[in-house]
This record gives sequence, structure tokens and C-alpha cells, in this order.
Amino acid sequence: MMKYLYSILFVLVLGTGCGKEDGYIPDVPVNYNVTLTEFSIKAVNNVLVVPNNGVGGLLIVKTPLGTYVAFDRCSTVNPEKICKVAPDDSGVTATDPCSGAKFSLLDGSPQKAPAEKNLKAYNISLQGNTLLHVSN
Repeated sequence: MMKYLYSILFVLVLGTGCGKEDGYIPDVPVNYNVTLTEFSIKAVNNVLVVPNNGVGGLLIVKTPLGTYVAFDRCSTVNPEKICKVAPDDSGVTATDPCSGAKFSLLDGSPQKAPAEKNLKAYNISLQGNTLLHVSN
């Protein structure tokens, strides 16, 4: 009976891929600050590209409503490749250069196949009236 139970447990562990999910972007600590002045100077079409944060870097976006959102640049299409989405000239979408997938920069949602999952979003808050804080 114990052999039978161990066999079932073994098959279940193998079948789940050791807990890894397809399309999974790992959680890494993010704690990034940028002043509104620096954002205004460096952002192109209201999108600031920040390297060396998150998995593939960050995209910080000022929406048409004047609010801010932040996403990881790592595409959710084959995330193991860490293809970094790049903002399009419109500042409204970003494209995965590896697959051609497109994502909305307003909410991270997929806009063009093969994208099926939203970009990984981070928390963003305005500290005082001058500092944007991005974290998870």
C-alpha cells in the first residue's frame, strides 16, 4: 500500500513540473524611486524605461488621466527568454521583439497574439508631490 502511495506522489510531483508554471515571471524585489522632474526629463511619450530593475527592467507610464502605472519589461510570452518589451512610438503599446506580441501600456493587457497574459505589474505610489515609488 505504501509503495502505491509513493508512486502516486511521485507521478504528481513529476506532472506538476516541480511547481513551475508556464509563463511565470519570478518575483524579484523591486524598490525604485524617481522624481517627477527626472521622469519628465527622461520619459519619451510618457514612458520611462528603467534598466536593471525587476526581471527585464521597468516601464513606468504616465496615463492620459495623469496617473502612473509600472510594468516589468519581461514579456509574458516565453518569459524564460527574458525578451524585453519596448514601448512603441505611440506610447500606448509595447512590443515583444522576440514574438511580435503587443501589450497595452495603460493596463498591461495583451493586444496582439501570441500574448495571452498581462505584463507583470508593480505597485506605484506618489510620495509627497515629487517622488514616484515603484515596489512589489
